[in-house]
Amino acid sequence: MTPLLTALQASTVEALPEEAANAAGAAAQAVTAGAATGDNSLNILTLVLHASIPVQLVMLLLLFGSIASWVIIFRKKRVLDRAAREADQFEERFWSGAELSKLYAGATERNRDVSGLEAIFEAGFREFSRLRQRRGGDSRMQLEGAQRAMRATGSREVDGLEHNLEFLANVGSISPYVGLFGTVWGIMISFQGLANMKEATIATVAPGISEALVATAMGLFAAIPAVWAYNRYATKVERIAVRYDAFSEEFSSILQRQVDET
Repeated sequence: MTPLLTALQASTVEALPEEAANAAGAAAQAVTAGAATGDNSLNILTLVLHASIPVQLVMLLLLFGSIASWVIIFRKKRVLDRAAREADQFEERFWSGAELSKLYAGATERNRDVSGLEAIFEAGFREFSRLRQRRGGDSRMQLEGAQRAMRATGSREVDGLEHNLEFLANVGSISPYVGLFGTVWGIMISFQGLANMKEATIATVAPGISEALVATAMGLFAAIPAVWAYNRYATKVERIAVRYDAFSEEFSSILQRQVDET
């Protein structure tokens, strides 16, 4: 019995270190996992500050393009909304039966800046009245002169509405490629640094690649709103331009009737 008890005691004593080692290993893995969870949180500002100088310049350029795009987006919305609102108000007065001379007098009041449909009406009626007062001018010249004046004024009005839309188009089309350039440059720098290391692991490459990918993300952040705003505002400008052309044709018809009556 004594040898048996001695063997059992020896096996128990030998098993204790193995269990302790397993417990210690589990604890170490838990600590490592907890540390990894806390240390690997994404910090964009840290990635930007630790990026290389060329990548930082690319990010700065994309940031400027994004800020400028948002400024243009808000301003352009206000301009287009005002143009549509003023067009509605003038058409309501125009088709309410008011006399053309009174509308023209209201458009040419001192210290009053007219735009949109009212500016087109003012230019057409002014040229029509000027040619009508001239001696020897036929009705065809009067009407053609008014139409030319309205087309020229309408073109200037549409050009004003389209102002800065080209910038949105450029930001939307170029920003992704600028961000991609920053990403490619950052990745090249990261892999070049591996040449001086004997042992390369994911831990040594991941920070540099993460910094480089931020440039691509910033490029998309600048491009997506710019493309959306350009498409939306270009459609609005086109609708307003069609509205201007339709009013010019209708007003030409009214002037034609006046010429025929005289």
